[in-house]
Amino acid sequence: MTRIDVKGLSFRQVNEKIEQTHDGDIVLENVCGQRYIGVGSSGRHLVIEGVPGNALGAYLDGTVIEVSGNAQDATGDTMNDGEILVGGSSGDATGYAMRGGRIFVRGNVGYRAGIHMKAYQEKIPAVVIGGEAGCFLGEYQAGGRIVVLGLGVEGRAPVDAFCATGMHGGAIYLRSDVLPGDLPSQVVARRATAEDLADIETYVLPFCARFGLDAASVMDHNFYCLKPNTNNPYKQLYTQN
Repeated sequence: MTRIDVKGLSFRQVNEKIEQTHDGDIVLENVCGQRYIGVGSSGRHLVIEGVPGNALGAYLDGTVIEVSGNAQDATGDTMNDGEILVGGSSGDATGYAMRGGRIFVRGNVGYRAGIHMKAYQEKIPAVVIGGEAGCFLGEYQAGGRIVVLGLGVEGRAPVDAFCATGMHGGAIYLRSDVLPGDLPSQVVARRATAEDLADIETYVLPFCARFGLDAASVMDHNFYCLKPNTNNPYKQLYTQN
């Protein structure tokens, strides 16, 4: 494993050093706000010591990125493949326009996580959130999976306002005894079926393995499934004055 000290380097210099390193396993030391780390990267394993800036792993194409602490906005922006593991929390627009790969966040995410997520054939992107999510989770979601585990959240839904607004594909799974009170009419919410739980487990098991959690106790809870209402699809494109 190669260690690279990136203190004081620009994001371009950081990515150049990554590309110039023949070793596939790289530790980046003293990361402090550099954006676009790992942009478009494939075939590597990056461990980040410090706090990365916006758009960590943008357009990621197969590399695995691990962050022990927090990440900022737009983590995994338009990522195509690979995995991003965030041991803390992640900011707004986590998983924006994802089209493949997985993002695991042990803590919370900000607003608009999973916005414009999409899926194609065997590519089913997934965002798993250990804590809770801010407003507009899954906004305009067109595919993929979003799992919110709500660990430590009691007596309320683990999502904020406007969850699934404009959703027209994919699924959102909420580990909760309470549904959000403002779900749009274009979304159907129901208790997870055995088939849903089998799908949820495919994401929860590796998530728990990555973060040292007991998967059985996490799964031993009520889950809700949110999907688009095909009888009442989202179709409002413009507002009327």
